[in-house]
Amino acid sequence: MSAAVSPRLSHTPLSLDGNPLGYRASASTPRSPGAPVSPEPESAGVSSASEEEENSMEEDGILTEEEVSSCLYNLGLSATGLEYLYLCLSAPGRNLTDVSILCNYVHLQKLELPYNKIKDLSCVSHMPYLLVLDASHNELSDFFGFQPPKNLKEVNLSYNHMSEMKDLTAFSSLSKLNLDHNSFREIRGLEKCSSLAHLSLAHNRLSRISGLANLPLRELCLRGNQIRKIENMETLWTLQTLDLSSNRIQSLSGLQNLHLLGSINLENNQISDIKEASHIHDLPLLRELNLQKNPVQDQTDHRLAVVFLLQRLTSLDQQGVTAEEKVSAVNKYDPPPEVVAARDHMMHVVYQLGQPQVIFDSTLPSLDAPYPMLVLAGPQACGKRELAHRLCQEFSDFFAYGTCHTTRSPYFGELDGCDYHYVTEEVFQDMVYMGKFIQTIQYAGHRYGLSREALEGVAREGLACCVHMELEGVRSLKNTYFEPRYVLLIPTDREEYARRLRRRGLYSRAQIDSAVSRIDAYVHINREHPGYFDNVIPCDNPAEAYKTLSQVVREYLGLEEQRGATTDNTVTGDSQNEERSRDPATGGAVGLHARATGVTEPSEPSSRTYHSKLQARLTPQKSSAEIASMQRRRQLAREALMGRSPGAYTQLPNRYRYLHLIHLYQLHLYLLQLYLLYLYLLQLFSRVSVTAPGSMGSQLQQDPPSMSSMIPMTSDGPADPSEDSFGESRAGSGLSLRSSAGAFSLQDTAEGLETGVGPDVEPLDIPGQDLDSLRDHMSSGHTPDAPRPPSSGNVLEVRRIGSEPVSARPGSNAKPILPPIPSGRKTTEHPAPKPD
Repeated sequence: MSAAVSPRLSHTPLSLDGNPLGYRASASTPRSPGAPVSPEPESAGVSSASEEEENSMEEDGILTEEEVSSCLYNLGLSATGLEYLYLCLSAPGRNLTDVSILCNYVHLQKLELPYNKIKDLSCVSHMPYLLVLDASHNELSDFFGFQPPKNLKEVNLSYNHMSEMKDLTAFSSLSKLNLDHNSFREIRGLEKCSSLAHLSLAHNRLSRISGLANLPLRELCLRGNQIRKIENMETLWTLQTLDLSSNRIQSLSGLQNLHLLGSINLENNQISDIKEASHIHDLPLLRELNLQKNPVQDQTDHRLAVVFLLQRLTSLDQQGVTAEEKVSAVNKYDPPPEVVAARDHMMHVVYQLGQPQVIFDSTLPSLDAPYPMLVLAGPQACGKRELAHRLCQEFSDFFAYGTCHTTRSPYFGELDGCDYHYVTEEVFQDMVYMGKFIQTIQYAGHRYGLSREALEGVAREGLACCVHMELEGVRSLKNTYFEPRYVLLIPTDREEYARRLRRRGLYSRAQIDSAVSRIDAYVHINREHPGYFDNVIPCDNPAEAYKTLSQVVREYLGLEEQRGATTDNTVTGDSQNEERSRDPATGGAVGLHARATGVTEPSEPSSRTYHSKLQARLTPQKSSAEIASMQRRRQLAREALMGRSPGAYTQLPNRYRYLHLIHLYQLHLYLLQLYLLYLYLLQLFSRVSVTAPGSMGSQLQQDPPSMSSMIPMTSDGPADPSEDSFGESRAGSGLSLRSSAGAFSLQDTAEGLETGVGPDVEPLDIPGQDLDSLRDHMSSGHTPDAPRPPSSGNVLEVRRIGSEPVSARPGSNAKPILPPIPSGRKTTEHPAPKPD
C-alpha cells in the first residue's frame, strides 16, 4: 500500500496533513477528494516552465514525474505499515507509450493505465505490492510480460494484441482475469491458478473449450468465439454463471454435471431443438436462461416448452417467468389426470352440442333419477372384460354389455362387435367430431371410447349398462352426469399378475412392467380418495373374484333380500317377535337386513348400500295405470323422435301437466284421509257421537279392536290383528304414513259422500274424474294410498300397529350412492286382490 508524493519525495516523511515536511498545500488551487498533493511552486516563472515541459512530455507519450503527481490518489498506509503514502495511480486516455518512470513507485497497490498506447509493462515487475492492474485498450502483445507481483489479484488486459497464453503458475493469487478482445486461439497455462474465480475470454478466436480442468471458477465468459461444442467442463464444480453467447453451439450436452450453475446465456447460437433443454433439466439452482436469437424460437410455444422442461426458471430470454406460465406449460405438455379427464369431457360436450338434440332412451324412464350403470375398473388384462361378459350372461334380465370402440387391432380370440368395435384412427376421430362418444382415453398408443349408441342400445332394452375401463376412463366418466357404480378389480399378487400377462403372449416386457407399475396408481387413488370406488375386489383368482362380484351385484339388485325375505316368511309370529326383541331399537328391520345380506357391522363394505336398499324396499310399487301411462308417454316420445308426431319438446308441457294433475289427485286423497283420521280420533277420545258417511257410522259405534273387517288382508288371508304391513313410502319421505285411518273403507266413504249422508264435507274437485269413476277405481283396490299386495320383487316386513317407525341408519336420508337398476326386461304385473 504505497505511492510516493513525487519521484523525488517517494520516501520523504509526511506531516499529519499529508504534506512533506517543509511543504504546504496550495490554498489557491482547488482539489477534489482523492487528488494528489503536490508542493507549492516557488514562483510563477518556474510554474510556467514546468507546464511547458509537461506538455512536451505528453506529446512524446512519455510519462513524467509532474504528470504522475497529478494522477496519484488514495492516501494511506503502505503495505508494511511504516509509511503514509499514495496507494493508487490512474492515468487513462493520455496516449502514453512509455511508463518506465513507474519503476520508482514500488508501493503502488492499484495501477490503472487504460486507453493508452502502451506496449511494455515491465515496470510492474518493480511493484511487489500491486493488487490490481488495468492495462486494457492498449497495444500490448506480450502476455504478462513482467515478473509476477506476489499478491496480484485482478488483471484486465482486454482490447490488446495478444495471441498466445503463457504459463501463469507463478500467479497463484490471481482471482480475476479479463482477456476480452484479443486473438487467443487456445486456453492454456491456467491449470495452477488455484484462486482464479472469474475468467473472461470474450471475442477471441477460440474454437474449443480446454485448459480449464479443476479450476475454481464461479464466472466464465466465452462470448463471441467460434465454439461449436460444450466440452471439458465436467470438473468446473463451482461454476455459477456461464456466458456462451454468440458462438456456434448446437447442443447443451456437457452442462448436466454443473450442479451449482444458476445462469446460462446462450444468445445467438444455433440451438434448434427444444429437447436440448433436457440436458440441464436436473440442475437444481438454474434460474436464468437466455435463448434469444436461436432457431428454437421459431417453433410454436417454444417458451412454454422450455418453461415446462425447466420449471425452476425465474427468467427466460431476459423476461420473468410467471406462475401462470408454469401452470399453462404443465397443462399443455404433461397435464394431471384430472385435467385430461376434464378436457376430454369438455371436448365431447362441445361436439355433442353441435349435433341435433334429442331425448335419449337413457333419460326417458325418469327425468330425475340417473341412468343405472355398472363400471368394472382395473389394470390391463386383470380379467374385468371376462367378468363383465359373465355377469351380463347370468343377470341377463338386468344387465347388458356395453361394447366400446378402439383403434387397436383385435387380439387372438376377440370378436368385432362383441369384445370391441375395432375401427381405424380416422373413423374414431370422425366419431369424436360427430359427438358420438361419452368418454375417450389414450392408452398404450391406442384410443378407446364408450359411444353414446352403445349405452342407448342397452337402455332401449330397458336394461342397465355394464362396461369396463381403465382408470383414465373412470376419471372422464365421473365428469359426466351419469352416476354409475364403480367396482375396482385389483391384483394383490404382482408376480402372479405379471405371469398371467406373460402367459397371454401379447405384451412386450416393457408393456408388462408398465401394467404392473399401474397397480400403484389404482391403490393410491383408492387410498387417498375414499369412496372413489364403491367396491374393491381382489382379482388374483378369477373364480373367487366373480363370486364376490356376483354377491355384490345381488345385494345391489336386492336379490339377496328377496331370498332372505322368502325364507323369513316361513318363520312363525313368535319367532318374529323374538327376533324383534333382540333388536328393539330398529323394530327388527335391521335384523332382517342383516340376515338377508350378512351385514352385521356398518364398517363392512356391503353396508354402504344399506340406505339404497332400504329406499328401494320402501319405494311404492307402480299400479297398472301408472305403468300404462309411462309406456304411453315413452311411445309418444319415440314417435316424436322418429318424426311421426310433434316434436318431443312440444310434448313436455303436456307431460308436466299430467304429472301435476296426478299429484293434485293424490293430494286430495291424502287430505281426505287426514280428515277421516280427525273424525276417528275425535270419536275415540271424546266419545262424541259422529255420524259417518254410509256404513261408516255403524262401524264407528263398535269397539275399534273388534273391527275385524277393517284389518288389512294379505295374499294368504287376514293378517294378525296386532300387526300391519310395512307401508310403502311416498316420494320424498323415509317411511309410509300408516295410521288407524287406513282401516276405513274408502269405498264406503265414497258411497257416503255420494248419498250426502254424514258430516258437511265440501266435495273434492278432482280434475278429470267424477265420483263414479272414483268409486270404480277404489273398488278395484288401486287407491294411491291403499295397501297393495306384495310382489315377488319386494317383500315387505311386518310390524305392529302403533309401533314406532323404523329408525333409519345415520345418513340413510341422504341421496343414494347409486340409482336403482330396473327390475328387469320383463315386468310382471300382479293382479290386485278382489275385495271380500
